[in-house]
Amino acid sequence: MIRKAVIPAAGFGTRFLPFTKAVPKEMIPLVDKPVIQYVIEEAAAAAGITDILIIVSTGKMAIQDHFNPDAGLEARLEANGKSDLLEELRGINKLANLHYVYQKELKGLGDAVLCAKNFVGDEPFAILLGDTVLSSDGKPVISQLLAAHEQTNSSIVALEEVPWEKTSRYGVIDGKSDDETLYKVGAFVEKPAPEEAPSNLVIASRYVFNPEIFDYLAKTPRGKGNEIQLTDAMRLMLEDQAMYGYKFKGKRHDIGNKLDFIKSTIEFALKRPEFRDDVLEYINKISRM
Repeated sequence: MIRKAVIPAAGFGTRFLPFTKAVPKEMIPLVDKPVIQYVIEEAAAAAGITDILIIVSTGKMAIQDHFNPDAGLEARLEANGKSDLLEELRGINKLANLHYVYQKELKGLGDAVLCAKNFVGDEPFAILLGDTVLSSDGKPVISQLLAAHEQTNSSIVALEEVPWEKTSRYGVIDGKSDDETLYKVGAFVEKPAPEEAPSNLVIASRYVFNPEIFDYLAKTPRGKGNEIQLTDAMRLMLEDQAMYGYKFKGKRHDIGNKLDFIKSTIEFALKRPEFRDDVLEYINKISRM
């Protein structure tokens, strides 16, 4: 059973400047919860995961502050009889055992994952990118990957099908499948032009790795952007052992993208019974302007 998850959250969030000049991108709210809370809730809901390492950098103290108990705030809520809010805040503190490590130099996602080596040890582990929410009406997406890892005993990535014209934005797999859900990977192709893409199945910000990935990360040279790329390490790993992709059941919300953030905020508001009717009424009103 996989017990540990890693959430890289050290990046600057340049796509969301100027907001992210002072606030971590992982703290961007969807309605009333920061993105990273949704990510941690997904991991905590997965069977077996009890410990989560968040990889941070300078200027990310707001993440730790959000998940640390605040005795003064809790006392004020209790004194004012706001028991529902109090219980909600206390629930945040109990989601999982949270740990933190600093990525001293921002050298890419691969280097951020390498910072988790001592935390992970010799166990398989999950990775959830801290600025992307994956929603599902059924089993949490990371739980779907854990089940697929148990089936294959191999490292595995979440896959999403995108329009062909968008393949140049993502890492794409070349793979084969008997059921169009679980794919044995033949190659990873980074941001191919649509006419060169081997498929329209892209890596969707969730991974389950066997611990050998750290050996490959350690010998991966700097690549695109002069950074250590996780995809480059995955290519090296694929030369020696089988890897799989799993087309998950659910939807990806890339909060680092401004337009997707706006769409996701509306969508998550519509999921809330107390907002749904008013939001729909407002959308209908402004659509006629």
